[in-house]
Amino acid sequence: MGEIVILSGSPSETSRSDAVLRYMGSWLRKEGFTIKHISIKDVQVEVLFNGDYQHDDIQSIASLLQTAKGVVVGSPVYKAAYTGVLKALLDILPQDVLKDTPVFPVMTGGSHSHVLAIEYTLKPVLATLKGESIQGVYLSDDQVDKQQIEQPITDELIIKRIKHQLALFVEKVNAKHSVTI
Repeated sequence: MGEIVILSGSPSETSRSDAVLRYMGSWLRKEGFTIKHISIKDVQVEVLFNGDYQHDDIQSIASLLQTAKGVVVGSPVYKAAYTGVLKALLDILPQDVLKDTPVFPVMTGGSHSHVLAIEYTLKPVLATLKGESIQGVYLSDDQVDKQQIEQPITDELIIKRIKHQLALFVEKVNAKHSVTI
């Protein structure tokens, strides 16, 4: 069917965001997609700090994103926004790296008070990169058990919302890449 790239902006070794992204990846894999995970933790600090957009790792990430059928971008909320390391990566990628690509934004945070961070911080930067975001999903920490590998989401309503949003995402991905005869 095609490749979906999942980009994690979490610098934490034990991350709720990563647990949710892994869950979403396995759901998309069952739908027939090939999944490629990229973690901000895999990018050398010096490359991000120096803004080395010509580095092979950055070029490789850019290539993966540009050829992806769809992209899922996830981040925890830090200071009412996505992580600074995710911002550092996004800043050195080509300006149109997500051009016409369906994008599913996901954020996790300590409380429901940051629910709008997805709308006011993550979606605008994805739009700047020319991505086509769907609604996306925000999860609070109490809705995710990062110790549970197969089913980290503990809230049934959130599971339904994620599955519904994933179905819309798949529909958008398939519509973008359907062949017209």
